[in-house]
Amino acid sequence: MSNEILQKVEELTKDGRVDAPSWTPRPASTRFTDISDIEGMRVAGKLAADVLVMLEKFVVPGVSTEQIDIIAHNYIIKEQGAIPAPLNYHGFPKSCCTSVNDVICHGIPNDKALKKGDTVNIDITIIKDGYYGDTSRMFFAGAALPHAERLAKVTQECLYLAIDLVKPGVRLGDIGAAISAHAHKNHCSVVEEYCGHGVGTTFHGEPQVAHYGVAGTGVMLEEGMTLTIEPMINAGKKQVKHTGPDNWIAKTKDGRLSAQYEHTLLVTADGVEVLTRRPEETRFS
Repeated sequence: MSNEILQKVEELTKDGRVDAPSWTPRPASTRFTDISDIEGMRVAGKLAADVLVMLEKFVVPGVSTEQIDIIAHNYIIKEQGAIPAPLNYHGFPKSCCTSVNDVICHGIPNDKALKKGDTVNIDITIIKDGYYGDTSRMFFAGAALPHAERLAKVTQECLYLAIDLVKPGVRLGDIGAAISAHAHKNHCSVVEEYCGHGVGTTFHGEPQVAHYGVAGTGVMLEEGMTLTIEPMINAGKKQVKHTGPDNWIAKTKDGRLSAQYEHTLLVTADGVEVLTRRPEETRFS
């Protein structure tokens, strides 16, 4: 099966990337009351989730993150009629972020082949008709190593605990406190340099969503807000070091593993809608 996948990857990437079309941004907003805007966010969120679903079969030993990026790029443009948001964003050179092992976030796809046991976070953001969908999840190249699988599980639990809290009247400090409490209970640390954010007709906007905090403090959530929660959880210490072109790549300072999961969310009248829900996440159905 892996040989068939490698052959398919070669076929899908042999001609490189198609050109990204031009597009016209909408006025920047991260809160919506008009149903047409909310539907636009739903479409963008589903498309972003669909990219992660499509990529799963290609994350195997022997495939490079550069090849994953080409597959994602061409799928977003040719199949979805959308735009890969990271491409050329503040100089970022690729169409998605691929963060391997000790890379916390903003990993730049490259020609190095994945090895058996590697962990990979793939972060996808697409633009469809001016609306952004932003999501990420962990993948394993081959069988997951037990300690890596445990870290990913704890990180996903942190995200799900946070999502379960989202509704009007909740403060962002409540969300950050819940994430950090669960991570620390499981002897992991929370990266503090990066956070979730408002997203909508802009890639990054207000509010800033820290993954640590004090309950009862911070911005209060209101109906119509669209934002991401995306905890970055380290197996070791929380400290970060930067490397790569323009210092884009954030790594754990101690070289231990990091994991991340991310969803784009809509605050509804009585709770939350997970706009980037994948089919297997039936808890959000």
